[in-house]
This record gives sequence, C-alpha cells and structure tokens, in this order.
Amino acid sequence: MQVSTHALVFSSVKYAEADLIVTCFTEDFGLKSYLLRGIMKSKKGKLRASLFQPLTQLHLEAVHKDKGTLERIKEAKVTVPYKTLHTQVVKSSIVLFLAEMLKNSIQEEEANPELFSYISTALQWLDAHEHIANFHILFLLKLTAYLGFNPDTSEIEHAYFNLLEGNFEKEAQGDYSETGEGVSTLKHFFGINFDDLVGTKTTKKQRFEALNLLLLYYQLHLQGYKKPKSLLVLNQLFN
Repeated sequence: MQVSTHALVFSSVKYAEADLIVTCFTEDFGLKSYLLRGIMKSKKGKLRASLFQPLTQLHLEAVHKDKGTLERIKEAKVTVPYKTLHTQVVKSSIVLFLAEMLKNSIQEEEANPELFSYISTALQWLDAHEHIANFHILFLLKLTAYLGFNPDTSEIEHAYFNLLEGNFEKEAQGDYSETGEGVSTLKHFFGINFDDLVGTKTTKKQRFEALNLLLLYYQLHLQGYKKPKSLLVLNQLFN
C-alpha cells in the first residue's frame, strides 16, 4: 500500500555496506522502520542520508506492507527546516538525547496525532530559542501526559514524590518515595509552558537531580526502558 504521511526521524542505523535502517514516528501510522538500500552511496537519487538526522521532520511517500517487516520509502522531503538543532552543539546533544528517549518510549504502530503535534511543536520552539538549559526536563515531563503516566499533582504541596504511584505524599510510602532538592526542583516544571523557561532558573546540581529523578520515573513506568547512551554527553555539556 502506498502511503503519504508526515514523520519524525527517531534513529538511523547503517546496515550492510551502504544501507540504512531508519525508524520514524509517523503522524498517520505510528512507529515505522524502513530499509533504505544503497543510500550511503547514492548521489543522484531522491533520498539522501542527510535527510534522516535525529528528529528531522519529513513528509514521506512510502510503501507499507504492514507485515512486521521493514517498509520502503520512495520519497522524503523536509517539512520544517531547522536553523540550529543540528548545528549548535548543545542543541544537537539535546536532540540526540530526546530522540533516544522517544524511541524508548513510543512503541505503538498506530496514529497518535496529538503526540506527533506535541513533539513537532516543541522541537520548533527549541530551534527558535536560546534559553534551553531546562528544555529536556520540561519536554519529558509534558511527554508523560501523552504516554499515559503523568504524575498526579493534586497534592503537590507535600514533600515526598512517590515515583511508583506517581503522586505526592506527606510521608514516605515504599521504596520509591523521594524527597529533597530533586523533587523541589521538579515541582517548578509542573504547570508551565516552554515560554516560561526563560524565567526558570536552576543550578547544575538541581538540573542533574531533577533529570535523574524523572528518568527513574520513566524506568518504573515504561516496559523495556533503556538508559539513553547520550545522557553522559548531555550531562557533560551542561556541567
């Protein structure tokens, strides 16, 4: 079946001598993987390897057999040309980290236009702004709502955050009830938008603790979660 859809590139991995296996989150079909034969050697074809950098936003003309095998892309065009995401070191490191997190988090082969729109819009904000030190924390926190495990903030005034239950408590209940600076920092990100990041000030230590807390939260709520390899680079850049 020939299809036409918008897509976000999650990863591209070299296969054999000149092929790529590209994983995309498509607006109309969810997560899809494609085999691009000979693309590493091709100079005249419609497809170029440079189109498939992490979190590039594309429009695809593709062939889907929907048999659990790798699909085929006939044509790809950039829909949102980034100005800074793949050229500024800090932003490109955030993009690599978020691409890994998204690939870990989204597994379904079904349309989720609200989630697609959220990721697309957030990336455009990141591309256009410079106050980005806390972007990845807010992005992941907001993402939990689309993945179905957003924390209950009805009692956010309490000091303990129960990572397993996803709520706030007066006293520690169980092994995953956390308190301290990481929890206090994370609380600042509830209920704000990306534009509010300009006035959100955090230290390196606060960011580090809040992010680690959030990643543990993901680990507890996502089956098959893998610690992102790009986390080390991200932490080094922000430290």
